[in-house]
Amino acid sequence: MTNRNETLFEQAKQYVPGGVNSPVRAFGSVGGVPRFIRSAKGACVWDEDDRCYIDYIGSWGPAIVGHAHPEVVKAVAKVAESGLSFGAPTAGEIEIAQEIIKLVPSVEQVRLVSSGTEATMSAIRLARGFTGRDLIIKFEGCYHGHSDSLLVKAGSGMLTFGTPNSGGVPADFTKHTLVLPYNDNYALNEAFREYGNKIACVIVEPFAGNMNLVRPTADFMQLMRNLTQEYGAVLIFDEVMTGFRVALNGAQSIHNITPDLTTMGKVIGGGMPLAAFGGRAEIMAKISPLGDVYQAGTLSGNPVAVAAGLKTLELIQKDGFYENLSQRTLDLTQGWQALAEKHGIPMLADCVGGMFGIYFGLEKLPQNYGDMQKVDNDLFKRFFHAMLDAGVSLAPSPFEAGFVSAAHDDEYIQTTLERTDRVLAELAMSN
Repeated sequence: MTNRNETLFEQAKQYVPGGVNSPVRAFGSVGGVPRFIRSAKGACVWDEDDRCYIDYIGSWGPAIVGHAHPEVVKAVAKVAESGLSFGAPTAGEIEIAQEIIKLVPSVEQVRLVSSGTEATMSAIRLARGFTGRDLIIKFEGCYHGHSDSLLVKAGSGMLTFGTPNSGGVPADFTKHTLVLPYNDNYALNEAFREYGNKIACVIVEPFAGNMNLVRPTADFMQLMRNLTQEYGAVLIFDEVMTGFRVALNGAQSIHNITPDLTTMGKVIGGGMPLAAFGGRAEIMAKISPLGDVYQAGTLSGNPVAVAAGLKTLELIQKDGFYENLSQRTLDLTQGWQALAEKHGIPMLADCVGGMFGIYFGLEKLPQNYGDMQKVDNDLFKRFFHAMLDAGVSLAPSPFEAGFVSAAHDDEYIQTTLERTDRVLAELAMSN
């Protein structure tokens, strides 16, 4: 029997670089053939071979209410009947801005864009324009989109200016990016001691999700807030992933820290291309057309995407939504942990809200990118493919967080754990 996924992948590679439109989809970290998804509903996706999978990718986070939620689909269809794009203001843009500002108190004004990369790129430009400074700080292992100044890696020293880790990025574009280890208070203190009056901003994932889920310490986050205030730098929370995913009011509500700017995406679009950046009105006043920091976008605030986002934000505010989401995610990760111990597999699991991480070969939960470099990639690959064969879809990389949705009810969680039990038993036998 012909495998349609294989056929499509070979066909795609003729017309699309690597056969995919975003690198991680190519299964480069795990090998094999990516699944081409035909449809999705609730907690499940179906591939082109009509195989059903319990899905823990969730479109990389946006599908918090489940795939193709009927109320979201209805809202999108209603707006689409009136037009797909106008390139002009709409009432829906005001409504979603009001909703975001209501839910994220640190945001006094907000600008809509179409992607998380746009949001973080614009927030950094705005921070530089507001402070009149060039230098930015990011943390190793945190991903903030593919704009030039952020595609950097750390060097060998404790305080290292970024060097490009992507072709096509001139070194001049990254010479103003200082890369520090995540959760390293000493390095953060030293950076501000050495360069404090030159630092425009610090950008951070308040729960890292792009080196897998890594929790920051409370001291690390508070120190970041204290130092940016002391030196007049802008603190940017990149909540593209964590916003409305780990808590209704974002990761900043868990840390009880008020950033100066916040970037958002994924959940606020409900599965459609929508993102945003916002914060203190004093800073947002520097953005064009009020100020001299230019930012624009033909599809920004697209009415169809706004409709999906508005309905999603309405649904997640229902009583008990986050309590149920967090409990099911905890049930899943605790179940995985218990099964790993049962079968003697070196696997750890952690979660916050509806976001989780699994880690193979570590003795304790990771604190930074260096810890994540020690994971057992081979064991993860075997686990990933065995789970996929068992009908459970996880992120195809040991460095990506996973996501639970409201559609993952107790039955789906239990089914997932039963399938995991069989997979881990087989892995244990083969070791």
